[in-house]
Amino acid sequence: MAYINPSPGVADKQVTLTIDIASDASDLTQSSPITVPALQDITINAANDVFTWSQLDSTAKKQIATTSTNSVSMNIVVDPTTFFGTTVGDDGTGTVAAQGLMGLSRNKELINFIIRVQQDATDYFVKGVGYITGLAPTLSADAPVWVTPITITVTGEYTVANT
Repeated sequence: MAYINPSPGVADKQVTLTIDIASDASDLTQSSPITVPALQDITINAANDVFTWSQLDSTAKKQIATTSTNSVSMNIVVDPTTFFGTTVGDDGTGTVAAQGLMGLSRNKELINFIIRVQQDATDYFVKGVGYITGLAPTLSADAPVWVTPITITVTGEYTVANT
């Protein structure tokens, strides 16, 4: 399970991230997902691009929002089974658990994800489809466990729900 606790000292309020293989860019169903353990932090980025232009009859520039670039970035402590998968070297034919995070990235698998934020009496969900990128495991004397950043580059929009 994820270890992020948005309400310190209250164990029943956590943030979890589950990942499964998606059949296409609209597939948000999860049949055999894995839960990414040991989340250190998570950032949900929804950055709208803006087109800017100048007009001769105005003293200020004009702007309009265009398509957005969505991504989810996080840092995790590397869990060998989740990171490398249950079948090391899986060529992309196995399940999400068999491939692991490294295999999903290497095999360029389209994945779907669900971020669940437990708050009070309501759970909030952010769902989407994308690709795992940005893996860079590191180890240092100051952090004697493997940690890695992970980015999910989202293809399309987020779905936000509270059920």
